[in-house]
Amino acid sequence: MSSITDQKMLLKEGYTFFPSKLSLDAYEFLFANLSMIGNAYGITALVTIIGTTLGLALTSLIAYPLSRKDLPLRKYLAMFVFFTMLFNGGLVPTYLVYTQLLDIKDTIWALILPNFLMNAFYVFLMRTFFEQSIPFSLVESAYMDGAGEFKIFSKIILPLSTPVLATVGLFQALLYWNDWFNSLIYINNPDLYSVQFLLNKILLDIQFLSSSSLGSSAASEALSNIPTETVQMAMAFVGVLPIMIAYPFFQKYFVKGLTIGAVK
Repeated sequence: MSSITDQKMLLKEGYTFFPSKLSLDAYEFLFANLSMIGNAYGITALVTIIGTTLGLALTSLIAYPLSRKDLPLRKYLAMFVFFTMLFNGGLVPTYLVYTQLLDIKDTIWALILPNFLMNAFYVFLMRTFFEQSIPFSLVESAYMDGAGEFKIFSKIILPLSTPVLATVGLFQALLYWNDWFNSLIYINNPDLYSVQFLLNKILLDIQFLSSSSLGSSAASEALSNIPTETVQMAMAFVGVLPIMIAYPFFQKYFVKGLTIGAVK
């Protein structure tokens, strides 16, 4: 409601669900360059879909073998995965790896790979589901019927793992959708800006005008035409709207996934 409230009324009356005067000035300002906003939405949606799909594939392919008690060196491999939860290389080595070794700067992969690489928490979440919710007798019976490992995984394990796949998928999708930091570090091409980074950049531009308006009449005049408060609310709404639409479809699986291992 604040995003469609008149700027002067918002400053005078404060935040309310029932403003005395409505206005779409914030959205008119935000969508003044509709092609840039639309392009940023498209980049973010593409990155979210590809990254979430690849992330789920990698996570499940690691978690399932770790759930099998007949896997050689299972404990050592689990400790290797757990180690990544405690330590990381830091920002500078990570930046050097992605920009010099992999050379993905200013490419779409710079928005996918940094968040795509394995997250140990998701691996252990899936492993717990596989161990506690899918009886090993199903795997044994599939062996007796002549099924191989890949067929067991694709035809039996994954169809029974919808709750945990939806839960981890939602976590990863939120991570990709809300990410702006990778754009800040790796992207200089405006055509590859994510929607969160673009909105953040617009907000920083407004703040710059605000700080410069004290000594510059031109900046002060430009700032007077910008609904500074309401446009921030419009940015928040534009950024969160797709997640608000998608979340109800995942909610039932999300709740099931969070109760993995609990007494039911």
